[in-house]
Amino acid sequence: MRMDNKLKDIQKRATEVENLMNSGNISGSELTKLSKEYSRLSELLPIISDYFQIQRGISDAEGMQNDPELKDIAFEQLGELREVLPEIENKLQLALLPRDDADDNSVIMEIRAGVGGEESALFAGDLFRQYRAYALRQGWKVEIIEENATSLNGYKEVIFKIDGSGVYGRMKFESGIHRVQRVPETEAGGRIHTSAASVAVMPEAQDIDVVIEDKDLRIDTYRSQGAGGQSVNKTDSAVRITHLPTGIVVSCQNERSQLKNRDFAMDVLRSKLYEKQRLEQVNSSNTSRKSMVGSGDRSEKIRTYNFPEQRVTDHRIKLTLYKLDDILAGGLGLDEMISAVISAEQLEQLSNINQL
Repeated sequence: MRMDNKLKDIQKRATEVENLMNSGNISGSELTKLSKEYSRLSELLPIISDYFQIQRGISDAEGMQNDPELKDIAFEQLGELREVLPEIENKLQLALLPRDDADDNSVIMEIRAGVGGEESALFAGDLFRQYRAYALRQGWKVEIIEENATSLNGYKEVIFKIDGSGVYGRMKFESGIHRVQRVPETEAGGRIHTSAASVAVMPEAQDIDVVIEDKDLRIDTYRSQGAGGQSVNKTDSAVRITHLPTGIVVSCQNERSQLKNRDFAMDVLRSKLYEKQRLEQVNSSNTSRKSMVGSGDRSEKIRTYNFPEQRVTDHRIKLTLYKLDDILAGGLGLDEMISAVISAEQLEQLSNINQL
């Protein structure tokens, strides 16, 4: 009964939020906040409606059992509805799990080559193209903010934005160390080399999430660096921003406009400060826990891409898929792996709640 009351409160709140949004008396940051809340509630409403419909069906069928002419029909309906009820209840439990406020946000992603020299840079390039292809298949927009490319089509570092609804909720567990095992093209002896690249996924922060004072910033401009030719500006359009209280430094030189580079750099700085703030809140909470897949530790090895065996293994959930080419192409294999990690996290949350 307590669950039913909670679900009715959610339905009531959804109506309240909708009326507030349509009143014309709300604007700015408050409207943005209400829009996010309503989007979340809208996902719950169809499941809640199905739950109550099944409950009413069971109640009606139980009442029909007293009628001799309807008893057989009622018995059959009860069996069907009671079989479906646990499935809806489980779906409802998962939908009601505590949700990260940033799940609906776009993301800033950083991919950096690690140990392994040029082979690591090539792998960093593979990962960037994998996520770019996956994002485009989801209908999201991808925009490079900063890149440090190598002559062999790899990246020492690439920072990019994936813009869309619910991107962080989908991509947040991709943070960590990704390892590759393959024979480099430069390896004459055919030996398998192991190298790695790090991936960081940060929710894009809004002005209401992080307040940055002008006095806390040091902004330097310089001439962009590149391979030469048209890619190098002849003006000081590149921007480097230092956040003095934290020592965080961000830079951007991809655009010819200094103003655009500054805006991109501020986006990255805001997201880094937002992530830092969120991690500090988690670490200071007595009820916080590090989950199996969501520790947020960027130094943790999370996935191995083995080319000779055409397999990709996620070490957190012990899942191996022999779909390496499809995964690197950002196809259904990557979607399957991301979904499996998210499901494992949800089931762990559910288990912890049931143990309380």
